[in-house]
Amino acid sequence: MQEEDRPGPVFLETDRLVLRPVTAADAPDLLALDNAPAVMRYINGGRPTSPEDIRDRTLPRLLHHYPCTGTRGYWAARRKDTGAFLGWFGLRPLDDHDPAVVELGYRLNRAAWGRGYATEGARALVDKGFADLGVQRVTANTMAVNTGSRRVMEKAGLTFLRAYTEDWPEVIEGSEHGDVEYELTREGWARSR
Repeated sequence: MQEEDRPGPVFLETDRLVLRPVTAADAPDLLALDNAPAVMRYINGGRPTSPEDIRDRTLPRLLHHYPCTGTRGYWAARRKDTGAFLGWFGLRPLDDHDPAVVELGYRLNRAAWGRGYATEGARALVDKGFADLGVQRVTANTMAVNTGSRRVMEKAGLTFLRAYTEDWPEVIEGSEHGDVEYELTREGWARSR
């Protein structure tokens, strides 16, 4: 068994979640996640994802190690009580060699929606970033029309920074309304504690 296939040590636990580094063994769960049209609606318009895309594009991104934090930037999220795969969370430095600014992300299966898992995992990662990883600023982006993701960002302590538009290679429904960026600085995080 190769190192990227073995389950890694627990990176973070919350009341209901266990976050472990993603491994190649998570490929079937990742494929199912990325083939759920509702999950991918604001990512690629809900188009199907192939096993080759998971192997060649998704896994290399999720397995990437960031020297500045001494860890990966993405973690598989599982329910603590059952071990069921819920999706993944990310807190990745925008620069491989500088932990100052990180991007928060999450992708959970539909069965996990509306249960507070996204907020619980996002808050825990934000706290870990500021407390242990040298983070100075957390940023997160989504489509302006993705109200569910925007609510998670706000519940995790991030505040609206700006609306913007980009030219994406493929237009998906709602993209005409642009994107939004949220942020939380170390100072803002410390004040809210």
